[in-house]
Amino acid sequence: MLPQSSRRIYLFLGSTDMRKAMNGLSILVDQNGSLNPFSGDLFAFCNRRNTIMKILYWDTNGFCLWSKRLEKQRFKWPHSQDEVLQISQRQLQWLLDGLDLVQPAAHKNLSYSTLI
Repeated sequence: MLPQSSRRIYLFLGSTDMRKAMNGLSILVDQNGSLNPFSGDLFAFCNRRNTIMKILYWDTNGFCLWSKRLEKQRFKWPHSQDEVLQISQRQLQWLLDGLDLVQPAAHKNLSYSTLI
């Protein structure tokens, strides 16, 4: 299964050719310019039909490639003008469970700048 840690998670939006394996996907990450495929971060890709998701990450001494293929449903892969979107571990789990990245009924994040 995927590593559970404080690693960053990046979605490569749009569709990716799922014939690509570790080398091809790591080249896509490297071509982004601002991302390092050897960082240990998770990089997620989805096919055009939104039925296959692959997640690439570096683990100590080699690449790992995790894949999930849906038989009847589709991933709710986000549509955006951005090429890459950073998401949280929770949002990745939502995607894997068939939910949207944004849950309108979820509690909103709060951030405070000072204590009273």
